[in-house]
Amino acid sequence: MECQEEKPIIYTMENKPIVTCAGDQGLFTSLYTSLAQQLPREPMEWRRTYGRAPKMIHLEANFVQFKEELLPKEGNKALLTFPFLHIYWTDCCDTELYKGTVKEDMMRWQNSLRTHGSADWVIIVVETNDTKKKNKTNILPRSSIVDKIRSDFCNKQNDRCVVLSDPLKDSSRSQESWNSLLLKLRTLLLMSFTKNLGRFEDDMRTLREKRTQPGWSFCEYFMVQEELAFVFEMLQQFEDALVQYDELDALFTQYVLNFGAGDTANWLGSFCAPVRSWNGLLLRRPIDMEKRDGIQRGEASLLDLRSYLFSRQCTLLIFLLRPWEVTQRALELLHNCVQELRLLEVSVLEGALDCWVFLSCLEVLHRIEGCCDQAQLAANCSHTVGLWAYATDKLKSLGELCGLVSEKGPTSEDLNRTVDLLAGLGDERPETVNSLQSPYKKLKEALSSVEAFERHYLELSHAAMEMYRAIGRLRSARLVGKSLAEFYMKKGDPERAETFLQEALKSYVSEGWSLPVTHTRKQIAECQKLLGRTEDYLQTSALLAGDVNLTTEERKHFCQEILTFADKSEDQSQKVTLSMDVFSQLTRLQFQPATASVHSGAVLQVELTLRCLMPMAVHIQQLAASIHFDLERGGTSGRSKGNQRQTNPGTVEFHQGNSSAGPPSSSATGPPLELDEIQDRSPSDNSLNSTGVVCTNTHLVMRVHDNLSLPDMPNCVSPPAVTIKEGAQMLKVQDVTLEPGNNSILFTAPSGQPGTYTLRQLYATVGQVQFVLPHIYPSVQYEVYSQEPQLTVEPLSEPLLAGLPQMVKFTLLTGHYAVKKGDALQLSNTDTMPILPSTSCTARISNPTAELVGESALSIQSSEKVTSISLPATPPYHTVEFLLEVLCIIPSGSDRPANERLTNGEVRHRPRSYSHPDTPMTAIDQRMSIDCPWSIYSTLLALTFYIPFKTKHSLLSAGNRKYIQVSVQNVSDVNFTLAEVKLAEKQYASLELQSLNTKTQQLLCSKHSVFCLWEVRWKDDLPSCLQCVFSANFSPLKQDVSAYKPFHYQFQLERVTTLYSVRAEILPPAGEQNCRSGFLCGLEVCITRLTEPAEGEMAEDSKTDTDGLKTTKLMYEVADSSSNWAVCGKSSGMVLMPMAANATHKVQIEVMPLFAGHLPFPKIKVLKYLPHTAAVAIQPDPDSCVENDSLSLLDKALDDQGDTASIRSRGSVHSVGSGDQQQKGVAMPRLEPFSPGQVFNHSHTQQVLVLPATDDHILEVNAT
Repeated sequence: MECQEEKPIIYTMENKPIVTCAGDQGLFTSLYTSLAQQLPREPMEWRRTYGRAPKMIHLEANFVQFKEELLPKEGNKALLTFPFLHIYWTDCCDTELYKGTVKEDMMRWQNSLRTHGSADWVIIVVETNDTKKKNKTNILPRSSIVDKIRSDFCNKQNDRCVVLSDPLKDSSRSQESWNSLLLKLRTLLLMSFTKNLGRFEDDMRTLREKRTQPGWSFCEYFMVQEELAFVFEMLQQFEDALVQYDELDALFTQYVLNFGAGDTANWLGSFCAPVRSWNGLLLRRPIDMEKRDGIQRGEASLLDLRSYLFSRQCTLLIFLLRPWEVTQRALELLHNCVQELRLLEVSVLEGALDCWVFLSCLEVLHRIEGCCDQAQLAANCSHTVGLWAYATDKLKSLGELCGLVSEKGPTSEDLNRTVDLLAGLGDERPETVNSLQSPYKKLKEALSSVEAFERHYLELSHAAMEMYRAIGRLRSARLVGKSLAEFYMKKGDPERAETFLQEALKSYVSEGWSLPVTHTRKQIAECQKLLGRTEDYLQTSALLAGDVNLTTEERKHFCQEILTFADKSEDQSQKVTLSMDVFSQLTRLQFQPATASVHSGAVLQVELTLRCLMPMAVHIQQLAASIHFDLERGGTSGRSKGNQRQTNPGTVEFHQGNSSAGPPSSSATGPPLELDEIQDRSPSDNSLNSTGVVCTNTHLVMRVHDNLSLPDMPNCVSPPAVTIKEGAQMLKVQDVTLEPGNNSILFTAPSGQPGTYTLRQLYATVGQVQFVLPHIYPSVQYEVYSQEPQLTVEPLSEPLLAGLPQMVKFTLLTGHYAVKKGDALQLSNTDTMPILPSTSCTARISNPTAELVGESALSIQSSEKVTSISLPATPPYHTVEFLLEVLCIIPSGSDRPANERLTNGEVRHRPRSYSHPDTPMTAIDQRMSIDCPWSIYSTLLALTFYIPFKTKHSLLSAGNRKYIQVSVQNVSDVNFTLAEVKLAEKQYASLELQSLNTKTQQLLCSKHSVFCLWEVRWKDDLPSCLQCVFSANFSPLKQDVSAYKPFHYQFQLERVTTLYSVRAEILPPAGEQNCRSGFLCGLEVCITRLTEPAEGEMAEDSKTDTDGLKTTKLMYEVADSSSNWAVCGKSSGMVLMPMAANATHKVQIEVMPLFAGHLPFPKIKVLKYLPHTAAVAIQPDPDSCVENDSLSLLDKALDDQGDTASIRSRGSVHSVGSGDQQQKGVAMPRLEPFSPGQVFNHSHTQQVLVLPATDDHILEVNAT
């Protein structure tokens, strides 16, 4: 048992909650070991206030002897010295002893607790067998002693008296007693924690809310909240303890920020005192008592407060196994402290902060190394590399401050400054005295000499760069390298410095940091000048001369460096090639003419727009562009391929960054792609078979580049020199002065040989310096062609209408051929498209730029087969245009004449009309053959004409009277006038066609139709077949009579004689005068033969019965598609009809009207029934069928049955039977409809009155 007299040690990690023990100390001593071991074994759930999540904690206790001095005095709020529970131990079982001694001692103990307001107590009565044996005579039952104690001291709290039975024995009763006691102690101790911590937190919160009042001190509040953190740490609740320090950190930071914004606090004055010590963080002690005492006295500086606060956070984070968070917080702390010192305007010796940061970085790193192994450190270097880099930067600052970086070494002033800085470090701490690599020793050694400083600085720099590279942070590694380069430059070692500067420049260029790029290039230029690397220095100078981030004087200085070298002696070995991008940029290229395509020998000018990046005017001795000539891609264009010649853009815009490095994305991934187009053309007619793209520098694109080098960037390495081949075609201009900004240079391009010319490189020569643009991208080409003459014919206006005079345009591109006087075009005449004579025909002659050169009258001479057109004299590569009027004859459908032959001996093919998918008009292709003076072959050209009309005819019947109707539909967009409409029959002169058309002229508007009607009159017999010709004159609207053109339409009518008449009558039910809906009525159908059979009809479907009478079979069908009638019984049947005039057959059918009113008669259809032996006149429809299972398929069965229940026909010819039998080749009977006009139905439009079934005259109304 810990019963020492001195005050318990506080502020260590070994602190435990204090529990006082009164009563029998010998008894407690015997039980102390078991009690101390078993108490923390089982966890307890700690439920805290304010809705905080419950936690499981293991309770430990520091058992001390009860003394009244340990009880908290009034106003003392310390938690670490606060006794959370008071225990009284006794094993008394004697009544006299209890009354005489124990009871009075308990009363004094309770009075002391009551005086100090301590309500957390418990009395433990220990029962042992040894005690019973010693006092057998005076022993009362144990229950009576416990009852007396409870009645004397625990009237309302009986649970505050606990019995422990045989605690030293190993029995179930003893173990159960121990478990009960331990549970009670844990519960009471946890209740005391909750109550006292809650009271302490309320008091702390009240104190924090008074922070706006005068006299409030942060240091006092700091000690109070840290007391709470100590208690959480004592309970091993390190997360809660860390929260307390984080809240203190945030509160202090907010006050500092408010101070910077003008809101000051009086207590901040103590933290504004000058900094006298900068010995860095101390993380090797759990608690830095020296700095804590300074905070408690209010004498701590800002660095002391921050150092102590971070040391406590570091300790708790390591307990929480979060060492990498320590490094993150440390880096933030070091940066924030520097800013806070500036905000509070604290006086600090120059270099003192650098010392403090350097020592703190190394201290944190050493602390992390002490709790992690090497494998963990290597795997988590991303967390520590920031501290390494920060320490490196601060050590460099100290070296520059103390004169350890310069080539001459430190001066006396630098030495004095070094002494002052080392004095502020104080003595080395005891924890690091024996360490050879302590931060204190490293800093002191680094500041002692130039060699030591260089060794330590290089060690830290390389360690930081290796870590950055290991985690993939190349940008940060190159930033450290750039700092190292500055160190080497100050040490006079430019060669090493340039390596690191180039690495840094790559990062800046690839990420687009313009200002760091400029600064780094200036440093690189200085290194290259010191090293005597002329070409690289000139390349960098050109970059800097065009850099707008520099001043004009600096840019002129670097530009003058280039011009000075260029003006040296004419020694070709000293010639330097630089990238054009750093000197000027090609922004625009424009061809004149804009088509970038001229014929051989023509003048083609190329205008370049160069944006000079130099700050001053630069005189260029020669500006040249190399040209690649490709004969296969240009050359002669055939007469049919001239219009397919590739067109090149006349103006090409070059975006910045694309003129020399290919596509924009290629500059960051590898060398520029040099692409070229390849074409495969037919050797016979130069037609294009295939085309593709080939990369001409595949060996450079496909090779693997080192990650540490970027040779394709013009910012780092100059492009290789390009050798100009002697004799190559080039664009050249001499003595050009480029002013800053845009400059226009005009070249005359070579155009002697036909082909394709591609601009490849651009060169600018300034003395001994040659600026090269290795690849012009996008590709720039122009074409020189030698074209064959081409003749095209196209309509002057769309569409060309057949039947009307139309103007067509002849266009002759002379190409390389010069049209001489007397040359003529020979056009073959055709009957279907004659060329109309014209009194005047003028040809227009224009040059290649479409400017009119002159006009000339054409001489046109026509013969029976040929029309000759004399052409005016025309130079090569000019255009001749003239108009001719042609007329396309509308075909009338007559028989075609024998084939004619053209002038070249070819057979003339008659034009055929066809439907065009893009217009409702019928199209006709008319071909013409033209003999040209420049070719031995005839040129075949085609024109498409459209027939403006669609004509239809129909035969109408009224009994025996016949009518012919012709409809003319205008499907064009032009309005016409029709005149002299006639209809004639070609075979029968006795036949009369009486016109029923009253108007001599009719307007035929667009998309409208005109209907014409004639009645057919005959004397003897009406012929079965009529050959008719419809004719009319037409012209566009509002034109005179001379503009009328004829139009003919021929057609043939067959089977025009009326064979049968059908009459129907509907009879009302018996006893009724009218039909009523819902009642059966009789339908009587009468079929009458009107004429004697003709010879063809006799042979086709007639049959002779036993009496010698010719008969035929008819099929009738009654159907109502409008659902007005219900056909009851048989709706169809077969009729055996005599083939004699006036032969009649009647059929009775029952029908039922479904509605009242005037109902039209049901539809009656009569069809031919052809037996299976009859020849097939019409191709049967595979979809036609008869749907009736009871209908026999045999002809005999049909003759016996007479009719069917229902027959449905869907086509012109119907077969009675199944499809399977038809497919097997069995001849089946079929149905065939009559031709229009052969059957006349008298009841087609007849109606009958049907009355309602009931006539109540009652109107039913529903009201809602």
